[in-house]
Amino acid sequence: MSNIRKEILIALLIGFISVSATCQKKASGISETDVKVERKKKKRNKKVKLPKIDLSHWKVTLPVTNDKGKPFEIEPPEILDFAANEIAKPYMYIDSTAGAIVFHAMPTASKTRNTKYTRSELREQMEPGSNSVNWTFAQGGNLKAKIAMDETTKDSKGKYHRTIILQIHGRLTNEQRDLIGADDNNAPPILKIYWDKGKVRVKTKVLKNVNAPDVALLHEEAWDDDKGFNFEQEVGFRKFTIEVKVSEGKMVVVLNGNEFKVYENIHMRRWGVFENYFKAGNYFQSRDEGAYSKVKFYELEVSH
Repeated sequence: MSNIRKEILIALLIGFISVSATCQKKASGISETDVKVERKKKKRNKKVKLPKIDLSHWKVTLPVTNDKGKPFEIEPPEILDFAANEIAKPYMYIDSTAGAIVFHAMPTASKTRNTKYTRSELREQMEPGSNSVNWTFAQGGNLKAKIAMDETTKDSKGKYHRTIILQIHGRLTNEQRDLIGADDNNAPPILKIYWDKGKVRVKTKVLKNVNAPDVALLHEEAWDDDKGFNFEQEVGFRKFTIEVKVSEGKMVVVLNGNEFKVYENIHMRRWGVFENYFKAGNYFQSRDEGAYSKVKFYELEVSH
């Protein structure tokens, strides 16, 4: 091989190595920069998620007392700005990453009347700011919620503490209250839906005497708890949907759109004597020291 051809080959080889090294260096540098830039873009563009919940017809009861020693409540329209309320922040707040309202409850001295447990729970108000306007089974009511248990503690036996996530609560009218000589308008809850050790459990009321006169039904002693019902699906700490559909003499509870529990009997028909309202949130069922739970609500819709 001539010296000229050797020199040409050597020059070409040196050029190739140089270009290759430069390209590798540039490629490596661009790749690292792109990753950093992309991360910054993602961080900047990360959207804040908000729960699909209109609170204009709800008030909340929190596990903390007001200046009169009673459970602290926030009614409409103030509840619409609950995220800025310093008292509410530890017990009801928005998780903007999940797009949910978190209801946090634990044993405190702040208990509502007729109960030994505390709650961070919404109460339906058909007329914002008033507890006096409610609905009957004849008028009907529908609720749909998307929920997840976020955190909950365990008892001394290693079992998760349970909490009530949804309710339909009965209410005496002022006339009914006066008729039976009651000192408040409280009536039993016809429906309690629990998150119970990873499953959804439903409890309702049954009459002790189905032939009792209407006025006797107004007394809490006329009603007893049923045996309860567990849905087969285990929801654990995953999202799930609950629907409650109420009509005259009938109540249907639906889990995830494919498992149903239907109540259509004499007990439902005779419950028509009461007014009712929906409740939703975290009614924690433990008084263990250090116990707590956090329940996430992603969606909550009610119609009548």
